[in-house]
Amino acid sequence: MSPGDGQDYADEVSGGYGGTGQTRTRLPEGDPYGGARRGGRSSSSRSLVTVVGVVVLLIAAIAFANRGGSGDADSPSGSADKPETSATAASGTKPDQVKTAGIPTGYAHTEEGAQSAAANYAVALGSTGMFKTDNRHRIVATLYTADAAAALQAPMDQAYSTAFLAKLGLDADGDAPKGSTFVSRVVPVGTTATYGATDAKVAVWYLGLIGMSGESSTDPVTSTWKTWTFKLRWTDGDWKIVSDTQKDGPAPVPGDDKAATSDEISKAIEEYGGFTYAR
Repeated sequence: MSPGDGQDYADEVSGGYGGTGQTRTRLPEGDPYGGARRGGRSSSSRSLVTVVGVVVLLIAAIAFANRGGSGDADSPSGSADKPETSATAASGTKPDQVKTAGIPTGYAHTEEGAQSAAANYAVALGSTGMFKTDNRHRIVATLYTADAAAALQAPMDQAYSTAFLAKLGLDADGDAPKGSTFVSRVVPVGTTATYGATDAKVAVWYLGLIGMSGESSTDPVTSTWKTWTFKLRWTDGDWKIVSDTQKDGPAPVPGDDKAATSDEISKAIEEYGGFTYAR
């Protein structure tokens, strides 16, 4: 994929949170966030800019990675048929503790390690740090192969332009207005992979949160469902991203939960931290 002008490319790399596949949240009576209406936004202004990559990789097929459970203790032989576990069941492998630039790194050279890497990389690439130049450079340099990172830096800087940040309510440094909280989070729900000794393709199904929480905000925090697929390569003792793509869904039917107030969202974002994910 080659970038066009700054905004067109920003639209392409912001596949995680905008477009027609956006999940809608049922709002309470009246408008949220002090009466501000959420209307007429372009797809880029309601999109979270996340990395798609310079090379678009089309995935032919992704097989769910199922693992067997423990044997039946009551079996006369002590080794009855193992129950089938779901694709999202934890493997029991200890989560990685090594961090580079604040991001969990140092994953096992296994299928589970590749899935853990992809889940945590999605969290980092969907964070507010991506909206600040220095942080974005560190994140991309940490997660991508050297060649991919070098190719991405310039077009990504163009995508995260001052004009684009302004449409999200941020200043040129990626900061929210005083009294407001910018929200950008990726919450992985599950992963699936096709695995090879040196290369792996891992799809991460996730719930995304994006928006500005504040009394004067016209972009209340909303949720969306996406699938983010990474092509990973075992490089220098860790999994690194070669390229990545995103698509809408699968999205569940929205519930009847009452939308939170601006203060409730801001407080929740400040009080509830994220997780390190491991298979």
